[in-house]
Amino acid sequence: MGPQDTSQTRDARDTAKRLRTIGDELSDRFYERADVVRTLVVTLLAGQHSLVLGPPGTAKSEMARELTARIEGASYWEILLSKFTAPTRIFGPVDVAALARGEYRQVYDGRATTAHVAFIDEIFKCSTAALNETLGYLNERIYHPESGGEPIRCPLIGAVTASNELPSGEDTAAIYDRLLVRIEVKYLEDPSNFAALVRSAVSRPVTPARTTVELASLRQAVAEGVPAVDVPDAIVDAVCTLRAALRRKELVASDRRWRQAVGLLQASAYLDDRTAVTEADLSVLTHVLWNSPAERPIVEREVLQLVNPDAKEALDLADTIEELEVQLDAMAGQSREALSEWVIKKAHNQLAMAGKRLETLREEAAGAGRSTAAIDRVTGRQRAVRARVLTEALGVDASMVRARL
Repeated sequence: MGPQDTSQTRDARDTAKRLRTIGDELSDRFYERADVVRTLVVTLLAGQHSLVLGPPGTAKSEMARELTARIEGASYWEILLSKFTAPTRIFGPVDVAALARGEYRQVYDGRATTAHVAFIDEIFKCSTAALNETLGYLNERIYHPESGGEPIRCPLIGAVTASNELPSGEDTAAIYDRLLVRIEVKYLEDPSNFAALVRSAVSRPVTPARTTVELASLRQAVAEGVPAVDVPDAIVDAVCTLRAALRRKELVASDRRWRQAVGLLQASAYLDDRTAVTEADLSVLTHVLWNSPAERPIVEREVLQLVNPDAKEALDLADTIEELEVQLDAMAGQSREALSEWVIKKAHNQLAMAGKRLETLREEAAGAGRSTAAIDRVTGRQRAVRARVLTEALGVDASMVRARL
Protein backbone atom coordinates (compact mmCIF):
# COMPACT_ATOMS: atom_id res chain seq x y z
CA MET A 1 0.00 0.00 0.00
CA GLY A 2 1.53 3.32 -1.12
CA PRO A 3 1.36 6.72 0.61
CA GLN A 4 -1.59 7.75 -1.59
CA ASP A 5 -3.53 4.60 -0.68
CA THR A 6 -2.88 5.26 3.03
CA SER A 7 -4.09 8.85 2.65
CA GLN A 8 -7.24 7.76 0.80
CA THR A 9 -7.98 5.13 3.45
CA ARG A 10 -7.54 7.71 6.19
CA ASP A 11 -9.82 10.18 4.37
CA ALA A 12 -12.45 7.47 3.83
CA ARG A 13 -12.42 6.59 7.51
CA ASP A 14 -12.78 10.24 8.44
CA THR A 15 -15.73 10.63 6.06
CA ALA A 16 -17.43 7.51 7.43
CA LYS A 17 -16.80 8.65 11.01
CA ARG A 18 -18.28 12.08 10.31
CA LEU A 19 -21.36 10.56 8.70
CA ARG A 20 -21.83 8.20 11.66
CA THR A 21 -21.56 11.15 14.03
CA ILE A 22 -24.10 13.10 11.99
CA GLY A 23 -26.42 10.09 12.22
CA ASP A 24 -25.94 9.90 16.00
CA GLU A 25 -26.65 13.62 16.42
CA LEU A 26 -29.83 13.42 14.37
CA SER A 27 -30.95 10.26 16.19
CA ASP A 28 -30.56 12.05 19.51
CA ARG A 29 -32.63 14.96 18.23
CA PHE A 30 -35.41 12.99 16.55
CA TYR A 31 -36.96 10.43 18.88
CA GLU A 32 -37.55 6.90 17.56
CA ARG A 33 -35.86 7.74 14.25
CA ALA A 34 -32.41 6.12 14.58
CA ASP A 35 -33.07 3.51 11.87
CA VAL A 36 -34.68 6.13 9.61
CA VAL A 37 -31.69 8.46 9.93
CA ARG A 38 -29.13 5.71 9.29
CA THR A 39 -31.05 4.52 6.24
CA LEU A 40 -31.16 8.06 4.81
CA VAL A 41 -27.39 8.38 5.26
CA VAL A 42 -26.77 4.99 3.63
CA THR A 43 -29.03 5.91 0.71
CA LEU A 44 -27.17 9.17 0.13
CA LEU A 45 -23.84 7.33 0.27
CA ALA A 46 -25.12 4.94 -2.39
CA GLY A 47 -26.08 7.87 -4.61
CA GLN A 48 -29.72 6.82 -4.54
CA HIS A 49 -33.06 8.45 -3.72
CA SER A 50 -35.27 7.78 -0.72
CA LEU A 51 -38.95 8.18 0.10
CA VAL A 52 -40.05 8.98 3.64
CA LEU A 53 -43.67 7.91 3.88
CA GLY A 54 -45.87 8.90 6.80
CA PRO A 55 -48.62 11.17 8.13
CA PRO A 56 -48.15 14.92 8.56
CA GLY A 57 -46.26 16.04 11.64
CA THR A 58 -43.75 13.16 11.83
CA ALA A 59 -40.66 15.36 11.22
CA LYS A 60 -40.11 14.12 7.65
CA SER A 61 -39.15 17.54 6.29
CA GLU A 62 -37.11 18.53 9.32
CA MET A 63 -35.04 15.33 9.23
CA ALA A 64 -34.32 15.75 5.52
CA ARG A 65 -33.26 19.38 5.95
CA GLU A 66 -31.07 18.61 8.96
CA LEU A 67 -29.27 15.82 7.11
CA THR A 68 -28.76 17.63 3.81
CA ALA A 69 -27.68 20.84 5.57
CA ARG A 70 -24.72 18.98 7.10
CA ILE A 71 -22.96 18.75 3.71
CA GLU A 72 -20.57 21.72 3.54
CA GLY A 73 -20.28 23.33 0.13
CA ALA A 74 -23.25 21.52 -1.34
CA SER A 75 -25.91 23.32 -3.34
CA TYR A 76 -29.24 22.45 -1.70
CA TRP A 77 -32.69 22.75 -3.24
CA GLU A 78 -36.14 21.91 -1.96
CA ILE A 79 -39.69 22.24 -3.19
CA LEU A 80 -43.26 21.37 -2.19
CA LEU A 81 -44.93 19.97 -5.29
CA SER A 82 -48.54 20.36 -6.34
CA LYS A 83 -50.61 19.29 -9.32
CA PHE A 84 -49.98 22.74 -10.80
CA THR A 85 -46.19 22.95 -10.40
CA ALA A 86 -44.66 23.90 -13.74
CA PRO A 87 -41.39 22.34 -14.90
CA THR A 88 -39.76 25.79 -15.07
CA ARG A 89 -40.38 26.28 -11.33
CA ILE A 90 -38.44 23.10 -10.65
CA PHE A 91 -35.62 23.36 -13.17
CA GLY A 92 -35.30 27.07 -13.94
CA PRO A 93 -37.60 30.01 -14.71
CA VAL A 94 -37.45 31.96 -17.94
CA ASP A 95 -34.99 34.87 -17.91
CA VAL A 96 -37.40 37.79 -18.37
CA ALA A 97 -34.64 40.27 -19.22
CA ALA A 98 -33.32 37.99 -21.96
CA LEU A 99 -36.85 37.41 -23.25
CA ALA A 100 -37.28 41.19 -23.65
CA ARG A 101 -34.25 41.10 -25.96
CA GLY A 102 -35.83 38.31 -27.98
CA GLU A 103 -33.80 35.50 -26.37
CA TYR A 104 -35.37 32.48 -24.69
CA ARG A 105 -33.19 31.45 -21.78
CA GLN A 106 -33.71 29.81 -18.40
CA VAL A 107 -32.08 30.70 -15.08
CA TYR A 108 -30.80 27.53 -13.44
CA ASP A 109 -29.07 28.86 -10.33
CA GLY A 110 -30.81 27.86 -7.12
CA ARG A 111 -32.98 25.25 -8.85
CA ALA A 112 -32.93 21.46 -9.09
CA THR A 113 -30.66 21.70 -12.12
CA THR A 114 -27.67 22.88 -10.04
CA ALA A 115 -28.38 21.04 -6.75
CA HIS A 116 -26.09 18.42 -5.21
CA VAL A 117 -28.75 17.35 -2.72
CA ALA A 118 -32.48 17.89 -2.87
CA PHE A 119 -35.61 17.52 -0.79
CA ILE A 120 -38.85 17.06 -2.73
CA ASP A 121 -41.96 17.17 -0.56
CA GLU A 122 -45.28 15.67 -1.71
CA ILE A 123 -43.43 13.96 -4.55
CA PHE A 124 -46.54 12.15 -5.80
CA LYS A 125 -48.34 15.43 -6.46
CA CYS A 126 -45.94 16.03 -9.32
CA SER A 127 -47.84 17.63 -12.20
CA THR A 128 -48.32 15.80 -15.47
CA ALA A 129 -46.41 18.58 -17.22
CA ALA A 130 -43.36 18.06 -15.00
CA LEU A 131 -43.52 14.26 -14.78
CA ASN A 132 -41.18 13.27 -17.62
CA GLU A 133 -38.57 15.87 -16.70
CA THR A 134 -38.71 14.81 -13.05
CA LEU A 135 -38.21 11.16 -14.03
CA GLY A 136 -35.24 12.09 -16.20
CA TYR A 137 -33.81 14.15 -13.36
CA LEU A 138 -34.09 11.32 -10.82
CA ASN A 139 -33.09 8.51 -13.18
CA GLU A 140 -30.33 10.00 -15.29
CA ARG A 141 -29.53 13.32 -13.58
CA ILE A 142 -30.34 15.26 -16.76
CA TYR A 143 -32.71 18.06 -17.71
CA HIS A 144 -33.89 18.89 -21.22
CA PRO A 145 -34.18 22.69 -21.57
CA GLU A 146 -37.52 24.16 -22.61
CA SER A 147 -35.89 25.62 -25.71
CA GLY A 148 -34.43 22.29 -26.77
CA GLY A 149 -30.76 21.66 -27.35
CA GLU A 150 -28.32 19.50 -25.45
CA PRO A 151 -29.57 18.04 -22.13
CA ILE A 152 -28.03 19.57 -19.03
CA ARG A 153 -26.09 17.27 -16.72
CA CYS A 154 -27.19 17.82 -13.14
CA PRO A 155 -24.77 17.28 -10.21
CA LEU A 156 -27.41 15.60 -8.02
CA ILE A 157 -25.97 13.02 -5.61
CA GLY A 158 -29.30 11.97 -4.17
CA ALA A 159 -32.76 13.26 -3.34
CA VAL A 160 -34.82 12.76 -0.20
CA THR A 161 -38.50 12.76 -1.06
CA ALA A 162 -41.53 12.69 1.22
CA SER A 163 -45.23 11.97 1.00
CA ASN A 164 -48.22 11.51 3.25
CA GLU A 165 -49.65 8.83 0.96
CA LEU A 166 -48.78 6.32 -1.72
CA PRO A 167 -49.18 7.21 -5.41
CA SER A 168 -52.72 6.90 -6.70
CA GLY A 169 -52.17 6.90 -10.47
CA GLU A 170 -49.98 5.19 -13.06
CA ASP A 171 -48.07 8.39 -13.81
CA THR A 172 -46.80 8.93 -10.28
CA ALA A 173 -46.30 5.18 -9.83
CA ALA A 174 -43.41 5.56 -12.28
CA ILE A 175 -41.74 7.96 -9.84
CA TYR A 176 -42.44 5.59 -6.94
CA ASP A 177 -40.65 2.81 -8.79
CA ARG A 178 -37.54 4.97 -9.14
CA LEU A 179 -37.26 5.66 -5.39
CA LEU A 180 -35.06 2.78 -4.31
CA VAL A 181 -35.47 3.21 -0.55
CA ARG A 182 -38.89 3.52 1.11
CA ILE A 183 -39.05 4.35 4.79
CA GLU A 184 -42.20 4.33 6.87
CA VAL A 185 -42.49 6.77 9.77
CA LYS A 186 -45.26 6.92 12.36
CA TYR A 187 -46.17 9.11 15.29
CA LEU A 188 -44.15 8.56 18.46
CA GLU A 189 -45.16 5.31 20.16
CA ASP A 190 -43.27 5.48 23.46
CA PRO A 191 -45.12 7.75 25.95
CA SER A 192 -41.81 8.69 27.59
CA ASN A 193 -40.50 9.96 24.26
CA PHE A 194 -43.73 11.87 23.74
CA ALA A 195 -43.38 13.41 27.18
CA ALA A 196 -39.80 14.43 26.34
CA LEU A 197 -41.06 15.96 23.08
CA VAL A 198 -43.68 18.02 24.91
CA ARG A 199 -41.10 19.07 27.50
CA SER A 200 -38.73 20.23 24.76
CA ALA A 201 -41.40 22.58 23.45
CA VAL A 202 -41.42 24.61 26.66
CA SER A 203 -37.77 24.31 27.72
CA ARG A 204 -34.99 26.65 26.71
CA PRO A 205 -33.50 25.36 23.43
CA VAL A 206 -29.99 23.97 23.68
CA THR A 207 -27.63 24.46 20.76
CA PRO A 208 -27.07 20.92 19.47
CA ALA A 209 -23.76 19.51 18.27
CA ARG A 210 -23.46 19.97 14.53
CA THR A 211 -20.96 17.79 12.72
CA THR A 212 -20.59 18.35 8.97
CA VAL A 213 -18.96 16.58 6.03
CA GLU A 214 -17.42 18.31 3.02
CA LEU A 215 -19.09 17.94 -0.36
CA ALA A 216 -15.84 16.77 -1.97
CA SER A 217 -15.45 14.03 0.65
CA LEU A 218 -19.02 12.83 0.16
CA ARG A 219 -18.67 12.79 -3.62
CA GLN A 220 -15.44 10.80 -3.38
CA ALA A 221 -17.16 8.32 -1.06
CA VAL A 222 -20.08 7.90 -3.47
CA ALA A 223 -17.94 7.65 -6.60
CA GLU A 224 -14.97 5.66 -5.30
CA GLY A 225 -15.20 4.55 -1.68
CA VAL A 226 -18.55 2.77 -1.72
CA PRO A 227 -18.07 0.94 -5.07
CA ALA A 228 -14.71 -0.34 -3.78
CA VAL A 229 -16.36 -2.26 -0.91
CA ASP A 230 -16.14 -6.00 -1.56
CA VAL A 231 -19.27 -8.13 -1.91
CA PRO A 232 -18.30 -11.71 -0.91
CA ASP A 233 -19.84 -14.76 -2.56
CA ALA A 234 -21.62 -15.59 0.69
CA ILE A 235 -23.54 -12.30 0.44
CA VAL A 236 -24.43 -12.98 -3.19
CA ASP A 237 -25.78 -16.38 -2.10
CA ALA A 238 -27.76 -14.75 0.73
CA VAL A 239 -29.33 -12.24 -1.67
CA CYS A 240 -30.30 -15.08 -4.03
CA THR A 241 -31.83 -16.99 -1.10
CA LEU A 242 -33.79 -13.89 -0.06
CA ARG A 243 -35.09 -13.34 -3.58
CA ALA A 244 -36.32 -16.94 -3.77
CA ALA A 245 -38.00 -16.69 -0.34
CA LEU A 246 -39.83 -13.50 -1.30
CA ARG A 247 -40.92 -14.88 -4.65
CA ARG A 248 -42.50 -17.83 -2.84
CA LYS A 249 -44.60 -15.26 -1.01
CA GLU A 250 -45.41 -13.56 -4.34
CA LEU A 251 -43.30 -10.52 -3.54
CA VAL A 252 -41.36 -9.77 -6.70
CA ALA A 253 -38.89 -6.92 -7.18
CA SER A 254 -37.37 -5.95 -10.52
CA ASP A 255 -33.87 -6.98 -11.53
CA ARG A 256 -32.94 -3.30 -11.58
CA ARG A 257 -34.02 -2.85 -7.97
CA TRP A 258 -31.99 -5.88 -6.84
CA ARG A 259 -28.91 -4.62 -8.70
CA GLN A 260 -29.19 -1.13 -7.18
CA ALA A 261 -29.68 -2.67 -3.76
CA VAL A 262 -26.13 -4.03 -3.90
CA GLY A 263 -24.89 -0.45 -3.76
CA LEU A 264 -26.86 0.05 -0.55
CA LEU A 265 -25.17 -2.97 0.99
CA GLN A 266 -21.79 -1.53 0.06
CA ALA A 267 -22.76 1.88 1.45
CA SER A 268 -23.86 0.29 4.73
CA ALA A 269 -20.50 -1.43 5.09
CA TYR A 270 -18.64 1.78 4.18
CA LEU A 271 -20.55 3.73 6.82
CA ASP A 272 -19.45 1.18 9.43
CA ASP A 273 -15.84 1.47 8.21
CA ARG A 274 -15.70 -2.05 6.78
CA THR A 275 -14.03 -3.10 3.51
CA ALA A 276 -16.52 -5.89 2.77
CA VAL A 277 -20.27 -6.39 3.05
CA THR A 278 -21.43 -8.70 5.85
CA GLU A 279 -24.80 -10.25 6.67
CA ALA A 280 -25.48 -7.37 9.07
CA ASP A 281 -25.77 -5.01 6.08
CA LEU A 282 -28.66 -7.01 4.63
CA SER A 283 -31.05 -5.36 7.12
CA VAL A 284 -31.15 -2.24 4.92
CA LEU A 285 -33.08 -4.30 2.35
CA THR A 286 -36.16 -4.13 4.60
CA HIS A 287 -36.62 -0.64 3.13
CA VAL A 288 -36.16 -1.69 -0.50
CA LEU A 289 -38.19 -4.78 -1.37
CA TRP A 290 -41.80 -3.86 -0.53
CA ASN A 291 -44.37 -1.97 -2.58
CA SER A 292 -47.14 -1.44 -0.04
CA PRO A 293 -46.74 -0.93 3.72
CA ALA A 294 -48.70 -4.15 4.27
CA GLU A 295 -45.85 -6.07 2.64
CA ARG A 296 -43.16 -4.52 4.82
CA PRO A 297 -43.49 -6.89 7.82
CA ILE A 298 -43.21 -9.90 5.50
CA VAL A 299 -40.07 -8.51 3.90
CA GLU A 300 -38.62 -7.57 7.29
CA ARG A 301 -39.14 -11.07 8.66
CA GLU A 302 -37.49 -12.75 5.67
CA VAL A 303 -34.56 -10.32 5.71
CA LEU A 304 -33.93 -10.45 9.43
CA GLN A 305 -34.12 -14.24 9.60
CA LEU A 306 -31.39 -14.25 7.00
CA VAL A 307 -29.27 -11.71 8.90
CA ASN A 308 -28.81 -13.82 12.02
CA PRO A 309 -30.33 -16.78 13.86
CA ASP A 310 -31.49 -14.56 16.73
CA ALA A 311 -33.96 -12.74 14.51
CA LYS A 312 -36.64 -15.45 14.35
CA GLU A 313 -37.11 -15.59 18.10
CA ALA A 314 -36.92 -11.80 18.34
CA LEU A 315 -39.63 -11.46 15.69
CA ASP A 316 -41.78 -14.06 17.46
CA LEU A 317 -41.47 -11.94 20.60
CA ALA A 318 -42.41 -8.92 18.51
CA ASP A 319 -45.64 -10.70 17.50
CA THR A 320 -46.47 -11.29 21.19
CA ILE A 321 -45.80 -7.63 21.97
CA GLU A 322 -47.99 -6.49 19.07
CA GLU A 323 -50.83 -8.73 20.28
CA LEU A 324 -50.65 -7.13 23.72
CA GLU A 325 -50.85 -3.67 22.19
CA VAL A 326 -53.89 -4.69 20.14
CA GLN A 327 -55.54 -5.94 23.33
CA LEU A 328 -54.71 -2.66 25.07
CA ASP A 329 -56.34 -0.72 22.24
CA ALA A 330 -59.42 -2.96 22.41
CA MET A 331 -59.79 -2.28 26.13
CA ALA A 332 -60.01 1.48 25.68
CA GLY A 333 -62.79 2.91 27.81
CA GLN A 334 -62.86 0.07 30.33
CA SER A 335 -62.54 0.76 34.03
CA ARG A 336 -59.17 1.20 35.71
CA GLU A 337 -59.91 -1.92 37.75
CA ALA A 338 -60.40 -4.05 34.62
CA LEU A 339 -57.25 -2.65 33.05
CA SER A 340 -55.24 -3.27 36.23
CA GLU A 341 -56.44 -6.86 36.40
CA TRP A 342 -55.39 -7.42 32.78
CA VAL A 343 -51.96 -5.96 33.51
CA ILE A 344 -51.43 -8.07 36.65
CA LYS A 345 -52.68 -11.34 35.15
CA LYS A 346 -51.25 -11.09 31.65
CA ALA A 347 -49.53 -8.03 30.21
CA HIS A 348 -46.92 -7.38 32.90
CA ASN A 349 -45.55 -10.94 32.95
CA GLN A 350 -45.47 -11.33 29.18
CA LEU A 351 -43.75 -7.99 28.66
CA ALA A 352 -41.25 -8.67 31.43
CA MET A 353 -40.38 -12.11 30.04
CA ALA A 354 -40.04 -10.67 26.53
CA GLY A 355 -37.74 -7.97 27.83
CA LYS A 356 -35.49 -10.43 29.66
CA ARG A 357 -35.31 -12.78 26.70
CA LEU A 358 -34.45 -9.90 24.37
CA GLU A 359 -31.62 -8.90 26.72
CA THR A 360 -30.26 -12.46 26.58
CA LEU A 361 -30.57 -12.60 22.79
CA ARG A 362 -28.72 -9.30 22.49
CA GLU A 363 -25.89 -10.47 24.71
CA GLU A 364 -25.55 -13.70 22.70
CA ALA A 365 -25.62 -11.85 19.37
CA ALA A 366 -23.09 -9.23 20.49
CA GLY A 367 -20.83 -11.93 21.94
CA ALA A 368 -20.85 -13.78 18.62
CA GLY A 369 -20.17 -10.59 16.66
CA ARG A 370 -23.60 -10.58 15.00
CA SER A 371 -25.74 -7.54 14.33
CA THR A 372 -28.11 -6.57 17.16
CA ALA A 373 -30.17 -4.18 15.01
CA ALA A 374 -33.21 -6.47 14.75
CA ILE A 375 -33.20 -7.24 18.47
CA ASP A 376 -32.79 -3.55 19.31
CA ARG A 377 -35.81 -2.65 17.19
CA VAL A 378 -37.97 -5.26 18.95
CA THR A 379 -36.64 -4.08 22.31
CA GLY A 380 -37.72 -0.56 21.39
CA ARG A 381 -41.23 -1.85 20.67
CA GLN A 382 -41.27 -3.77 23.98
CA ARG A 383 -40.34 -0.63 25.89
CA ALA A 384 -42.90 1.46 24.02
CA VAL A 385 -45.73 -0.99 24.71
CA ARG A 386 -44.67 -1.40 28.35
CA ALA A 387 -44.66 2.38 28.69
CA ARG A 388 -48.18 2.53 27.23
CA VAL A 389 -49.33 -0.10 29.70
CA LEU A 390 -47.86 1.83 32.61
CA THR A 391 -49.35 5.15 31.56
CA GLU A 392 -52.72 4.11 30.10
CA ALA A 393 -53.59 1.08 32.20
CA LEU A 394 -51.97 1.95 35.52
CA GLY A 395 -51.98 5.74 35.28
CA VAL A 396 -48.22 6.16 35.82
CA ASP A 397 -46.93 9.65 34.97
CA ALA A 398 -45.40 9.47 31.47
CA SER A 399 -42.49 11.67 32.57
CA MET A 400 -41.51 8.96 35.09
CA VAL A 401 -41.72 6.06 32.66
CA ARG A 402 -38.18 6.43 31.23
CA ALA A 403 -36.69 5.99 34.69
CA ARG A 404 -38.65 2.76 35.17
CA LEU A 405 -37.57 1.15 31.89
